[in-house]
Amino acid sequence: MTSESIISPDAARRHAEETVKRSKTSFGPGMRILSKPRREGMYAIYAFCREVDDIADEGGTREEKMSALADWRAEIDRLYAGKPEFPTGVALLTPVNDFDLSKDEFILMIEGMEMDAQGPVVAPALETLFAYTRRVAGAAGKLSMPVFGAPQGEVSDKFAISLGDALQFTNILRDVEEDAREGRLYLPLEFLQKHDCPMTPDKIINAAGLPGVRADMADVARRKFADARAALTSLDWRLLRPALLMMGVYECYLDKMTARGWENGQPRVKIAKAEKAIIAARWLAAPKLTRREANV
Repeated sequence: MTSESIISPDAARRHAEETVKRSKTSFGPGMRILSKPRREGMYAIYAFCREVDDIADEGGTREEKMSALADWRAEIDRLYAGKPEFPTGVALLTPVNDFDLSKDEFILMIEGMEMDAQGPVVAPALETLFAYTRRVAGAAGKLSMPVFGAPQGEVSDKFAISLGDALQFTNILRDVEEDAREGRLYLPLEFLQKHDCPMTPDKIINAAGLPGVRADMADVARRKFADARAALTSLDWRLLRPALLMMGVYECYLDKMTARGWENGQPRVKIAKAEKAIIAARWLAAPKLTRREANV
């Protein structure tokens, strides 16, 4: 592929890196430990994910959001034809070639953002929620695996998709109140019905059954973390250190929420920088996955 864009590859790479820096994402430290080509590949993937997510989350009408996401669909077509036009599209050109990134995963990510743009998402069926997390989190994971250097195949896919589900369910747990204020309710219909909770964002925050819903969501997240650990036993953990850093941080979020309980009205859980550094040190060394920890 060759790009005919007026945007230079160097400028495009700087754009992607600046997008990562501005976001102050927890993924940043994991990306920085990679070699330059792999790091630049991850910056470009993150920039794409960030930009389509911003379209879905920020202001604008439904029609405007869907039009902007349609523009990104067209850009992905141009990217795979070797003629991207957007700065992030140009930044993706080399990683797409060098790491054989799947076009389908980029499209799945856009589909996930379209679910948000068409929303807001409110009390989806559990099957729909998993379809959503497969797109907004699993796609990012599957795009990342070849950049990390992991072999393609069923085990790598299981790790990426399971970890994506675990991270996304943990995020949903952390953000119930914030999402509700924005008119969103990602908690699944089945759990809300089980605990006799209202199906509307404006009533969920103080619902008596909400702690039970959160506990059920936490159980799903733990199972997904366990599935990722099980897959990890068949992979080279050294290649996956950026993902493992995120796994450690988000398991810590889940552990903190579980330890304090699921009562309503508690502040969003946070992790201090010093604690994140300890987590990073643990996962940058050889992670000790016991049979019990790997759930195998």
